[in-house]
Amino acid sequence: MPKIKVLIVDDSAFMRKLINDFLSEHPSIDVIGTARNGEDALKKIGALKPDVVTMDIEMPVMDGLEALQIIMKERPVPVLMLSSTTQLGAENTMLAISYGAIDFITKPSGPISLDLIKVKEELIEKVISASKANLAEIMKKTTYAKSTIPSTKECSKIERKGQSLRPAQKSHANGKKIICIGTSTGGPRALQEVVTKLPKDLDAAVFVVQHMPAGFTKSLAARLDSLSECRVKEAEDGEIAEKGTIYIAPGGYHLLVKEAGARLKIELSTNIPPKSGHRPSVDVMFQSISTISGYTKIAVIMTGMGADGSQGLIELKNSGEVTAIAESEATSIVYGMPKAAIATNLVDEVENVDKIAETILQYI
Repeated sequence: MPKIKVLIVDDSAFMRKLINDFLSEHPSIDVIGTARNGEDALKKIGALKPDVVTMDIEMPVMDGLEALQIIMKERPVPVLMLSSTTQLGAENTMLAISYGAIDFITKPSGPISLDLIKVKEELIEKVISASKANLAEIMKKTTYAKSTIPSTKECSKIERKGQSLRPAQKSHANGKKIICIGTSTGGPRALQEVVTKLPKDLDAAVFVVQHMPAGFTKSLAARLDSLSECRVKEAEDGEIAEKGTIYIAPGGYHLLVKEAGARLKIELSTNIPPKSGHRPSVDVMFQSISTISGYTKIAVIMTGMGADGSQGLIELKNSGEVTAIAESEATSIVYGMPKAAIATNLVDEVENVDKIAETILQYI
């Protein structure tokens, strides 16, 4: 098996050496070069032809966002961003994903000795995942300029009225509905494709787990809210769920859905340990929803590495009326989580990402 060729781009000599040391320890990875800014990176991508690029966002001469846009236009390659945990860092990370970045990791922020081992494992895992990513699908929906990225200031929800697929179609089944969605690598793009097509009068609350660290899910929710007819927000502990609202689990917290009389209440937990390295975990959310009675449930599993959601899907299916939808291999950026879900033989519909919203609405 040929090794994964990686180019490291960072203005910090310390970070370049650190990332080099981490990646070089893995037998499947070959660090073929480093660059100190975006301009340097463009030259070396052309000369070295890496399989994956790790890219810092904040750099002199040419920053990571500008370099990323040029890379995706002129010589597309899977790019993994390194981001700070500041609000600006989170917003820039969402921009980077819209520009075509596969995924991101956060730079060490606490005591270096404590944070580095966590960063090392995540970095290696995500580089390997990026090397297998569906780059052709990423290129279909990549934007190349900040001016093309809608924001709450540039585009109001009123101006976007009527862009959903169609009014929610009432199914013949009686009773209340729950929609729950799980995703990971490539998820922000997939979520944008799905939630922006849901109508504001959606007859269900939607609960979402997107694998993402603390500080980033709020920026994701704000971006999706600015683009959607439905309200999209980061979930809060103890709040009562409302129909037509999409609740995104905050990074670092499991999201559980509980019955509160005739309504549904959100609980956020740090007491439950991470599951398969994830908090929030799709399995944990699905398992909590499996205990709720009197609801028809729609479970959706989209792009992402690993198998999070498949065990929870089994519990959902064993507990009542559940329709399971998985994203197809053709449109998944990383075909891990959907593949694992399909392997349970409990998935009812396999759809390209642009058809998932339509399929959800058939069951509402």
